[in-house]
Amino acid sequence: MLRIIILAIALLIDPAITFGADMSGCSQLSDLSAARLRWAAVRKSRVDPAHNEENCRSYGANFFEAVTVRQAASFCRDGIDRQRTLELLDSEIDALNDLITTQCNG
Repeated sequence: MLRIIILAIALLIDPAITFGADMSGCSQLSDLSAARLRWAAVRKSRVDPAHNEENCRSYGANFFEAVTVRQAASFCRDGIDRQRTLELLDSEIDALNDLITTQCNG
């Protein structure tokens, strides 16, 4: 278990390692519009207290997907397109993070 944690930390610290391993993630960017529509639907969905645990898992999974796509975008895009994409993804990540904070405390 400790080895897995150390490996995860190493991957987060050294983006060059993840860059080589994640070039296949560039294909995720072609589905960026569809992903943004999914994230918007998640954010706008009704909050049902009876399904709070399921909702929180969904928010977390979508947040993780957005962060993963952002990481790929930081390596795969360049120029003005890259900056615009990163700004859009940052706003999505912030919105999902706010949703998790307000709906899943406890």
